[in-house]
Amino acid sequence: MKTDNIQESNKYHRASKRVDELKGFYSSLIAYLVTIPFLAFINYQTNWHYQWFWWPMFGWGIGIVFQGIYVYSSISNWEERKIREFMKNDNN
Repeated sequence: MKTDNIQESNKYHRASKRVDELKGFYSSLIAYLVTIPFLAFINYQTNWHYQWFWWPMFGWGIGIVFQGIYVYSSISNWEERKIREFMKNDNN
C-alpha cells in the first residue's frame, strides 16, 4: 500500500515537472514573439541603417530552440531512466 502511494507521488511529481517545463517553454516563446517585432519596430523608427535587432533575435532564438529540444525530445527521458535504474538497484 505504501509503495502505491510513493509511485503515485512520483508520477504526480514527474507530471508536475513536465507541465512546468512546457509552461516555461511556451511563456518564453510568447515573450520572444512579442518582443522581437517590438525591437524591430524600435530599430526601424530610430536608425534603420544599422539593423541591431538581428542580434537579440538570433541569440534568443537559439536559446528557445534548445529549450524546445529539451522539452520535446528524449533528452530529458534519460534522467527518468537513470532514476528508475538507481531505484531498481536499491531494491536489490
